[in-house]
Amino acid sequence: MRQHLNLELMAFVERDILPRYNAFGNSHGLAHVQRVIANSLELANLTGTDIDMVYTIAAYHDLGMSGPRAIHHITGGKILAADARLKRWFSPEQIKIMKEAVEDHRASLSREPRSIYGKIVAEADRDLDPDTVFRRAVEYGLENYPQLDKEEQWKRFAEHMDAKYSTAGYIKLWIPNSPNAENLRRVREIIADRKQLRKVFDRFYTAETTGQH
Repeated sequence: MRQHLNLELMAFVERDILPRYNAFGNSHGLAHVQRVIANSLELANLTGTDIDMVYTIAAYHDLGMSGPRAIHHITGGKILAADARLKRWFSPEQIKIMKEAVEDHRASLSREPRSIYGKIVAEADRDLDPDTVFRRAVEYGLENYPQLDKEEQWKRFAEHMDAKYSTAGYIKLWIPNSPNAENLRRVREIIADRKQLRKVFDRFYTAETTGQH
């Protein structure tokens, strides 16, 4: 399997696709998609999958944030499938696989992704570096629920951590030996210690609300 990105494809994505993420705020913006791309390329090397497909899926995975967040994975798949420019580099079958991978990337998905490509983007999207997890959750709360005061933001933050990342949470890891397993263990240790979790929340809340990053 060729493991060097097609330079024309990369130029197209960087020029015409990635700038669209500037409209999605910090939690799902350009820095986030760039991390997902980097994580995906690392997993492509680990799994021996098609690097151009992996790169493109990662680049398109959150474009559906232009519409309702609850269905952004479905919207994103439609955006990818409808982009006729991709026919320059991919067959109809490859485009179908990439569409399904975008649809399958959501952490709350109740079933296993339909292909290795869906598993890769799902895994890459779970950037489980503890600071990244906690910072993005605070950012999301401030961006989407600006009417909440600090204690209400803390309550939303803690409930989200329990629902998604705790040992009883819905997040699943799909790629054996990925860097995520150790990071998730560290996240869960902090969630289990409420005093430590509150300290983490306070640190990122202060940074986000005062601009002192």
